[in-house]
Amino acid sequence: MIKSNKLLFVISSVLILLPMLVGIVFWGELPDSMTVHFGADGNADGASGKVFAVLGLPCILLLLHWLCIFITAKDLKNKNQSKKVFAMVLWIMPALSFFVNGIMYAYALEIDVNIYTWTLLLIGVLFVIMGNYMPKCRQNHTIGVKIKWTLGNEENWNKTHRVTGVTWVLCGIVMLICAFLPINIAVTVMLISFAVAVAVPFLYSYLFYKKQLADGVEYAPESNISKTGKIITLVTVPIILLIVLTIMFTGNIKMQYGEESFTVEASYSDDLTLAYAEIDSIEYRESFDAGFRCYGFGSPRLSIGTFENDEFGKYTLYSYTACGAAVVITVDEKILVINGRTADATKVIYDEINVRMK
Repeated sequence: MIKSNKLLFVISSVLILLPMLVGIVFWGELPDSMTVHFGADGNADGASGKVFAVLGLPCILLLLHWLCIFITAKDLKNKNQSKKVFAMVLWIMPALSFFVNGIMYAYALEIDVNIYTWTLLLIGVLFVIMGNYMPKCRQNHTIGVKIKWTLGNEENWNKTHRVTGVTWVLCGIVMLICAFLPINIAVTVMLISFAVAVAVPFLYSYLFYKKQLADGVEYAPESNISKTGKIITLVTVPIILLIVLTIMFTGNIKMQYGEESFTVEASYSDDLTLAYAEIDSIEYRESFDAGFRCYGFGSPRLSIGTFENDEFGKYTLYSYTACGAAVVITVDEKILVINGRTADATKVIYDEINVRMK
């Protein structure tokens, strides 16, 4: 499959790296720290150095592109895959590279771009395009709705993918409309659209499977995956999910107070020790704007590492994400911000350090 599409493979790979030239041309105008991640609300919440943003990000996208192509080509059932479907696989990553890098450069060069709107438009367009290609997709193990009922019967596969195509196009249109709605409404509508895009093909395939069984149609084995492969999948997937969920929703920040210094012990990050004598000033705040993360760890529970906001520029943060209060410590013109799980716990941190400084 790759051999018969060598030219397209090379062109798509070059296009993914093309945004590097933009970064090189505007290198002198780009800031040393560039925003590379935005939250669901369109606000910046992650940054990296200029070298990684300009050179590293396209390379990562290129590696992902090659991985997707390799996995798709290795599926024996894709030898007779529709050329249009394989072309779709080839052009998704170049389009994503242009979009991601375009938004990144626009933000860095202070060009007024509504990131939230453009992101929703991209998602909507992708769903419409993929919806149009789904009915053309032939039975395989890497592209399309790959569940046991579609893999076990070609008619089920074909009809399910026709339904999938219509469903995804409609959901894509809804997502395009969401781009112009208030964010609180748009997020809800989009989540519903995603759920519909997943549930409708699954439910249709199952009901069609039941109908065929009633009509005496026999189904082939679920797939060509070996028993060993199935066992590995059944074991590794739950473990990976468990690890991800554990990291996302667990972890603590603990304060250890000594006679001459205190230590901040944080999960998933290095500990920090600071002598009381080094502290220039300390302040308790009931509310604090963390800004966005440059380096470090971030999850729904913890925000730890180097952050940046309008007031301090870059500073060090050890914080429970849900707590708005903070202790702001200045050391040799550098800023350290700490908090506890609650405002009361944060006030205790302030009192403990403040007493030991005197």
